[in-house]
Amino acid sequence: MAITDWQSDLRARGYRLTPQRQLVLEAVDKLEHSTPDDILAEVRRTAGSVNISTVYRTLELLEELGLVSHAHLGHGAPTYHLADRHHHMHLVCRDCTDVIEADLSEAEPFTARLRERFGFDTDMKHFAIFGRCATCRAKAEESGEGPS
Repeated sequence: MAITDWQSDLRARGYRLTPQRQLVLEAVDKLEHSTPDDILAEVRRTAGSVNISTVYRTLELLEELGLVSHAHLGHGAPTYHLADRHHHMHLVCRDCTDVIEADLSEAEPFTARLRERFGFDTDMKHFAIFGRCATCRAKAEESGEGPS
């Protein structure tokens, strides 16, 4: 998403694209799945005076406005990515911590069954599945560890 789109999106909602908001959006765009601490480190490369509370407040506002989205990919802080990218699930490798984005259509049979059996509509864009990626699985099999 271009900076001018961010500016238009914010203006349409009654907000300005402040330097801090721009820096946070640029950091989220560059880093993709990143924690607030990662975003702060990236923002501080340009603006050393920005603090973590500014990053959290900015992320909260940008998420309310639909410009960023978050997911919980483990026990720590949530990770953020731009919301204009297609909605996806996160496949998280427990060994190397890589995150693979999977299209939501991959989960459609599962979500349809949940809807059918329980009347439950899922919010898969915040969904993470933990396991072992193909590379780590192959390494584990070579070393005799077996499946995770």
